[in-house]
Amino acid sequence: MADVDLAIIGSGPGGYVAAIRAGQLGMKVACVEREAVGGVCLNWGCIPSKALIRHAEVLSTVRHADAFGITTGPISADYAAAVARSRKVVDRLTKGVAGLLRKHSVEVLTGAGRLDGPGEVRVSGADGERALSAGHVIIATGARAMTPPGIETDGQVVVTYREAILQERAPERVVIIGGGAIGAEFAYIYRAYGAQVSIVELEPRLLPREDEESSKALTRALDKQGIEVLTGSKVAGVSVAGGIATVSVETPDGPRSLEADRVLVAVGIRPNTEGLGLEEAGVRTERGYVQVDADLSTSARGVYAIGDVTGIMPLAHVAQAQAVHAVEHLAGLAPQPLDYGAMPRAVYTNPQVASVGLTEREAQERGKAIRVGKFPLLANGKALALGEQDGLAKVIVDDATGELLGAHLVGHEVTEMLGELSLTRLLEGTDAELGAVVNPHPTLSEAIKEAALAAGGQAIHI
Repeated sequence: MADVDLAIIGSGPGGYVAAIRAGQLGMKVACVEREAVGGVCLNWGCIPSKALIRHAEVLSTVRHADAFGITTGPISADYAAAVARSRKVVDRLTKGVAGLLRKHSVEVLTGAGRLDGPGEVRVSGADGERALSAGHVIIATGARAMTPPGIETDGQVVVTYREAILQERAPERVVIIGGGAIGAEFAYIYRAYGAQVSIVELEPRLLPREDEESSKALTRALDKQGIEVLTGSKVAGVSVAGGIATVSVETPDGPRSLEADRVLVAVGIRPNTEGLGLEEAGVRTERGYVQVDADLSTSARGVYAIGDVTGIMPLAHVAQAQAVHAVEHLAGLAPQPLDYGAMPRAVYTNPQVASVGLTEREAQERGKAIRVGKFPLLANGKALALGEQDGLAKVIVDDATGELLGAHLVGHEVTEMLGELSLTRLLEGTDAELGAVVNPHPTLSEAIKEAALAAGGQAIHI
């Protein structure tokens, strides 16, 4: 008899959701966590960063209150108070997750877990070691920040998101290495608190995996906010002396030397697979990422992997979807296949960037005959009323069938509108069906309808 039906290594968004779903199905579950319940997302990533972004939004609104006929006096912004509130949000959510695990009788074991043979997990913690036998194992150990060769972080001046999210002082000058989601979000936060911000991105544009028009729209918005964006540029070196960093950058216009009191390295992630005993257990990896099939099974019998450690689509909500699928599969159910093309993507700058499915270039590279529909938020009544008219809605549809292949949004709180598009993509909906949806008026969501109508030359308000 195994000690538990399911042992899960890692309690991030994938791990804890897997534990709860397994508990719902009547399994005896143990979840191994070496740091904090909720993993990076709840403790040092998604949640605290969104709290800080909210502070930045409020600060920006107050600073531009005169546009709404409101006169303010001198404005004082306490960044340490923003960080303190973000930690309160984290504390509340992590306690909530811990409570849900207790509710479903999940045993949480504090320590580092590793595979120690078929169906065997060894947990090493402050109280010693414990051997745990399990019917199935799920690896949900996530990933951590990657640091490029030649750049060393010190946790104070040169940092990753992990240190930055806890620092209680906003920098006066900051260089952000990497123009992906993390880099863009921190750029917005720091700029709102008055920092001089430069983003250095190796690729020709920000958010290189997003649609080109979304990248251009975000770059324009950040430029208006006073954020310097250096694309097609490479960091040649970083040196620190007296608490000041000098960043040497090779740009298309020649070398630049940027001084800053903080350098944020945000160039990607690497999987947490060291010390897990994967090779000995017969779990195949590639470039460090655990390889899985469509049901999240690894090459080792009874062992599954979910979330960032698989490298498939490193997003918290994808990890959660994988968690439910893996648990239901190992329980003998028949879960609906995961459609990664219907998984939404979100960047929480201001304006926000949201997308699902293919970019226009990806559709073209796949040989698709497409139609494209666009609608600018400048023509949307709600956006104008909010004073948030920067951005657009864009849909890409199959020319013959009208099936929605991809959708891209830039604008205020557009991430909240992704559900409508994800559902359309999941159900293989068309531009005609999306255009037939009656959206409430006035709302930002009307821009989606108009973009869909525009794909067929039927947009009403432009």
